[in-house]
Amino acid sequence: MTTAVKHPMHEAKRERRGETAADLLVDRLIHWGVTDVFGLPGDGINGIMEALRTRQDEIRFVQVRHEEAAAFMACGYAKYTGRLGVCLATSGPGAIHLLNGLYDAKLDGAPVLAVTGQIYHDLLGTRYQQEVDLLALFKDVALYNQQLMGAVHVRSLVDAACRAALSCGGVAHITCPVDLQEETVAEDERSKKNIPGHTSDRWSPPIVVPQHAAVRRAAELLNTGEKTAILAGQGALGATDELERIADILAAPIIKPLLGKATVPDDSPFTTGGIGLLGTLPSELALEECDTLLIAGSSFPYMEFYPKPGQARAVQIDRDPSRIGLRYPVEIGLTGDAKVTLQALEPLLRRRADRKFLETAQKRMGEWRELMEDRGTRPDVPLKPQVVAHHLDALLADDAIISADSGTIAIWAARHIQIRRGQKFSLSGNLATMAPALPYTIAAQLAFPDRQCVAFVGDGGFTMLMGEFATAVKYDLPITVVIIKNNSLGMIKWEQMVFLGNPEYGVELQPIDFVRFAEACGGVGFRCEKPAEVQPALEAALRSRRPALVEAVVDPYEAPMPPRVKLDQAVNMAKALARGEPHRGRIALTLFRDKIHELL
Repeated sequence: MTTAVKHPMHEAKRERRGETAADLLVDRLIHWGVTDVFGLPGDGINGIMEALRTRQDEIRFVQVRHEEAAAFMACGYAKYTGRLGVCLATSGPGAIHLLNGLYDAKLDGAPVLAVTGQIYHDLLGTRYQQEVDLLALFKDVALYNQQLMGAVHVRSLVDAACRAALSCGGVAHITCPVDLQEETVAEDERSKKNIPGHTSDRWSPPIVVPQHAAVRRAAELLNTGEKTAILAGQGALGATDELERIADILAAPIIKPLLGKATVPDDSPFTTGGIGLLGTLPSELALEECDTLLIAGSSFPYMEFYPKPGQARAVQIDRDPSRIGLRYPVEIGLTGDAKVTLQALEPLLRRRADRKFLETAQKRMGEWRELMEDRGTRPDVPLKPQVVAHHLDALLADDAIISADSGTIAIWAARHIQIRRGQKFSLSGNLATMAPALPYTIAAQLAFPDRQCVAFVGDGGFTMLMGEFATAVKYDLPITVVIIKNNSLGMIKWEQMVFLGNPEYGVELQPIDFVRFAEACGGVGFRCEKPAEVQPALEAALRSRRPALVEAVVDPYEAPMPPRVKLDQAVNMAKALARGEPHRGRIALTLFRDKIHELL
């Protein structure tokens, strides 16, 4: 997090009688250090749009093709920069479209301010066109949710909203009746209790350190263990060195939920990679066998992958005390910033002489990496999606920013894109919604114009917001979009079969020629269908320095296998095939060939 950037020309600026509420709102955003606003114009925000137009040298309005993408961009911007992301939408339908992206920000703790238009203030409650009760609509998603009441209300409202979003890590919402946007300070009568200049834009990120006594008790607990595992989530991003030093002291493997993929590099000798259905077998086994657990900045939701209750004594570090003990019965909770709390904990820990638990995890991880290398270099045709991810990983810059979508694409990203120190990675974690990767990548490229920004997406998620590729062209952003094309909603298909034992239904997608689409938008497109074509296509896209798209046509019958197949999953798959799965022959043959290949 960073404090607001002060602009001298705005520092001394106060409400002037000729200024409109919209002028004051945009000026206040500039004063808070906001440089980009993502949105779509509409008649409910015409006043705000005019204020943005007249200040375009100080603040950039990024026009999107769908308001959902604006909210995703604000969320991605906040995740990658640590600064406030801002999105703007008109009244009624425009505001409604923001919600999915805003819930993404809420559930992943990204600081976002949403500004929406509203109908005329004196027509509220009269069923006027596009009237929606936006305060009620945003009640659940926003931790701060207010309606502008006039020009002299702007300053205090914007300050409070920005401070709330940044301090609490979530969504703030201000809705502005369209007529009040044009109201000037001279026209708005200030109440006698509203003293001019009473509010402040001063803010600094909260860095909370637990009490020393609690840290000491946590160290004592961890020191009693023999087999310690560390679960490090997105709250521990930026604490790489601390995590690795503590892992070394405790001889503890570091397990990373996907939002925490960049907490330590994937080539670190201390990590066993991801956890869950898209994780690694070494991580799963480490949590099954540990006797002590340190959770740092994670509320990983899948409780079946944690140690069994009573198996491991646990310490949890989290900035939000309401998350302590949410997933596992921890003995000691440390409410605080992960980095500084780990720094306080480290000198109290004793170096563990017995390194067998870590060494076993490292041996297993070596075997897992060999398996992933094998899967990523398969010569098979149809092309395996793992091969695309493997080649992309090799071509990524050391400071690349990679955004992934939800679905099977997340599995290939988790296992075959090996995050290096200096790279950034994110996706929709707790909401696990489709379609944010392209908007995230656009926001990342705007925030970091000199860095390589890549979207790794499935064809299902991409088509939901594919119009935003034209946004990348409009702003001449050299992003690269890699589409894994299997003409299917892959994760849903496999869930229908493996979790329920049902044949796939309603998941096939009408094919789209994405290369021609990219060219129609004004970008460039490349296609690969065979392993030998993958690297040249990716190199051409990354080298183009233009909005580029790679369409990788892959085997639609390649199953996203969990780290190990459980009996009930195998039984359900057999049931699905027996009950009329339309592609049962191809699926069974692919599974058989994959297993034979790995055995050989």
